[in-house]
Amino acid sequence: MNNLSGQTIAAGSRHTLALHRDGTAIAVGDNTSGQCEVGEWRERIALAVGNVHRAANTGQAHSVGLGSDGTVTAVGWNNHGQCGVEHWHKITRIAAGWRYTLGLKNDGRVGAVGRNQEGQCNVEHWRDIVALTGGDWHTVGLRLDGTAVAAGNNRYRQCEVSDWQGLESVAAGYLHTVGVNADGTAVATGWDKYKQCQISNWNDLHAIAAGSYHTVGLRTDGTVTAIGQNRHGQCEVGHWREIVAIAAGCAHTIGLQADGRVVAAGDNTFGQCEVGEWRNIQMPGARQRY
Repeated sequence: MNNLSGQTIAAGSRHTLALHRDGTAIAVGDNTSGQCEVGEWRERIALAVGNVHRAANTGQAHSVGLGSDGTVTAVGWNNHGQCGVEHWHKITRIAAGWRYTLGLKNDGRVGAVGRNQEGQCNVEHWRDIVALTGGDWHTVGLRLDGTAVAAGNNRYRQCEVSDWQGLESVAAGYLHTVGVNADGTAVATGWDKYKQCQISNWNDLHAIAAGSYHTVGLRTDGTVTAIGQNRHGQCEVGHWREIVAIAAGCAHTIGLQADGRVVAAGDNTFGQCEVGEWRNIQMPGARQRY
């Protein structure tokens, strides 16, 4: 079975990951919990990181890598067992939230390990899932029919996605959820203090990403737009061109260019935006072997 993987770049609260074209990984930023210890990874085709909103950011982060053989590797903070994925197999996509990890199986079911106080890991009954995203305390799944399902904290209605139809992708931030429709328009729900949900006028979208307090959209022409909190310049992406993938961390934004280079904007306190020398980064959509 050949399945397409997900992201080959990932932005966390204080660190950034990417995959080279040869399947090896690179990381920069805070390594307090060993979340950047990815130098020995091989044959990886997708990445995920456990994000955390800035107010609670204490370096408690983890990184997850999906292998071309459907196995999963994780490093970093593991106090809730969020790195306990070594027994997973036949995984086609991965995602991570704060202190938990998600894996999409090749039969459309979902596995989860880690913190579950808000029910964000109660996904075992989900079926026909084709994509996953994890916020701090909530999980969202995209079904084969273009609808969405969510579990976890719903204080700000960030899980109110049952009415969404015709979706192509979804992304979960700290307390908000966003999605891209098949027609390239966007939808959003949840906490909107910084106007991170004010995206109803976006169009021609190819992909979307959600940070803690900001939302980023990749257009079909390779340009990027962003809205939300911009205290660290994480929304200053309007000049980016030839972008093929995006990722949003707590307070920084990452873009993968068509030539395999990476650009970054936003908080660089821990060096998480020091990606200017990266080259030959893997394009999204690598195929698995099994």
